[in-house]
Amino acid sequence: MTQLMQNWVVRKPVAVSRGGVVAAQNGVAAAVGAEMLAAGGSAVDAVVATAFALAVREPWNSGLGSIGFMVVNPPGGGRSEVVDFGPIAPAGLDPALYPLTGETITELFTWPRVEGDRNMHGPLSFAIPSAVRGYAAAVERFGRMPWRDLLAPAVRLAQQGLPIDWWVTLKTAGAAEDLRRYDESARVWLPDGLPPVPPANGESPPLMLGRLAETLARLAEYGPDDFYRGEIAQAIAGDVREAGGVLSAADLAGCRARIVPSLEIPYRGYSFHSARGLTAAPTLANVLDRMSTRRFGQVPDAVYFETLIDALQQAYHARLEGLGDINPPGESCTTHITAVDREGGIASLTTTLLSTFGSRYVLPRTGILMNNGVMWFDPRPDRPNSMGPGKRALTNMCPVIGARDGRARFGVGASGGRRILASVVQLASFIVDFAMPAEEAAHQPRIDVSGETGIAIDRRLPEAVRSRLASRPGAALVEHTVWPSLFACPNLVLRGEDGLNYGVSDVMSPWSAAVAEPGKEA
Repeated sequence: MTQLMQNWVVRKPVAVSRGGVVAAQNGVAAAVGAEMLAAGGSAVDAVVATAFALAVREPWNSGLGSIGFMVVNPPGGGRSEVVDFGPIAPAGLDPALYPLTGETITELFTWPRVEGDRNMHGPLSFAIPSAVRGYAAAVERFGRMPWRDLLAPAVRLAQQGLPIDWWVTLKTAGAAEDLRRYDESARVWLPDGLPPVPPANGESPPLMLGRLAETLARLAEYGPDDFYRGEIAQAIAGDVREAGGVLSAADLAGCRARIVPSLEIPYRGYSFHSARGLTAAPTLANVLDRMSTRRFGQVPDAVYFETLIDALQQAYHARLEGLGDINPPGESCTTHITAVDREGGIASLTTTLLSTFGSRYVLPRTGILMNNGVMWFDPRPDRPNSMGPGKRALTNMCPVIGARDGRARFGVGASGGRRILASVVQLASFIVDFAMPAEEAAHQPRIDVSGETGIAIDRRLPEAVRSRLASRPGAALVEHTVWPSLFACPNLVLRGEDGLNYGVSDVMSPWSAAVAEPGKEA
């Protein structure tokens, strides 16, 4: 029997508000979004301000160098729209730059190994960083706040630096082998050649993130176009060129975010709105279609979880056959933010650098930690997801808004690579199938199915459920721990029948929090 790693009961508080709520993987950043709601901002203003704050307070997961998808249902209901700023390869990407070694890697994706792992880290691993363009498009369409105001808190946080605690130490140590390869990354993240460590006693010192504060301040002053056509763009392109990368000034200048109708998936009187295209949403639709033909009891029992396992495994079979995604469960550095404003508008944003610390490459002139989006592509030719210039990559992101009677009722999403889908399905199902309030849904133990084989069963599930599921091929009883991460990290907001808004963050994420709009706490 595997020795248990922990002996505690962990819970997260639920935020309840007569106004809006923001849920994120870092409480300081969520509070930034809540302040935007108090200032009259929309749910989109809140998630964008939170996202910029996360560039400082959770920098290995997302930031100015990232990509993503946002689903928005504005106040008053109606059809949701998707802001698509998903990963696109640079126009100068040449598959010949990525020769295969004959080995196989299993870091996040099971790909044939590329010489020097240059698709995994370093300047040849960059996809076009589209997050700033995506946030700007969302604010222009759905926002109320001035651009400068949305960035001001992130600027202040960057000027203060990232406080060093045990989580910073753990995350940095996990990526140190590659961070040390690149001069600016090592200078910022490995002072004295080692991961930063907090003192055993006393206040935690800050870690200054290179020139990120200056870049955020310029972006606030000159606007998003500076990132793609102005001085910030020139600095990015110059650093990449000098490092031997192929991301160019032309790639940045041509970067666009698309606003398109959401994919609407019917399920038991609800409509689940999610991103179209190369995300997990088509697989979500497949799972829900299979689930919709069954009826369940009052609580998630063995029959429920068996039905869910079958639906996920069959849906993943279709995904792997048709789309070429062979991503095993593994750590990714995605983050998710959900927000509901006082009028009932909901925004659900998933954004990512892909791997933890992305490319592990900090650009010296700007302090931007870049994504390693090229690793999304299969390095073998003539495959459904093979790399190529200007291509869009298949991702596992799955931001969702659940609507009923024409109005948004909840928003949910997660980080965690291919584990995202199972967590999003379950939290949404707990709300719809079992009428769980937000707090109960977030704390309900789950299973994970991330492919055609392999079933992770949370040890906290009832014994009758565990024993029945344990007999299935590939099943394993596991702990839901902070580290290693064996489940995705979801969060959600929910508009209650009582007219109040609720939010709750991932239970096992140490920094995560849901924060109510100041002055509107219930």
